[in-house]
Amino acid sequence: MTRTQKTVFILVALIALVLGLTVNKVLSGKGQGDPTALIDAGIILLPQSRHLPDVQMTNQDGQPVMINELKGKWSVLFFGYTFCPDICPTTLAQLRQIKSELPADAVDKLQIILVSVDPHRDTPQQLKQYLGYFDPQFIGLTPASVEDLQKVANAVSIPFIPADTSKPNYTVDHSGNLAVIGPDGTQRGFIRAPLNSVKLVAQLPVMLKR
Repeated sequence: MTRTQKTVFILVALIALVLGLTVNKVLSGKGQGDPTALIDAGIILLPQSRHLPDVQMTNQDGQPVMINELKGKWSVLFFGYTFCPDICPTTLAQLRQIKSELPADAVDKLQIILVSVDPHRDTPQQLKQYLGYFDPQFIGLTPASVEDLQKVANAVSIPFIPADTSKPNYTVDHSGNLAVIGPDGTQRGFIRAPLNSVKLVAQLPVMLKR
């Protein structure tokens, strides 16, 4: 083999190595962590992001928020309500614990949002008082109507059953899964219920780097 042939052979080998490493990074989730570890933690990322509808809601401070303009941070949406007897306080307490154990740079990239499935009772004032028991930095959103709520819930595939508000002390059936919204305002995936706090503390920072 001549010197020229050896040089060409080495160059081809180097190019093949670089291409191989690049393909491996793409197949393993952009080179950021083990995708199976994300799934094991209950984090399911969509193969293609989903756009959210242009529905306006009101936050706990009485300010309007467009649901399709949740940008700049990763948002974790939990569909629940303040009169919920069990799953909501448990989930919010877990989210508070998880957030408290995340690295500071991960916390800066993340916001926790409670989307009310009970707009009949969950006024902005009610949401603010309730979320204050868990974390004052948690955001609460209440829709103008059940119809608006249904649009958002359908878009992110988080089911709930509208309640009969004529009954006293009614409850609202809803999913415990969380919708994950990326910094670009599109849905990137889900976090399955029940939450595994230990695994999520380990894997959320990996997701936030994507």
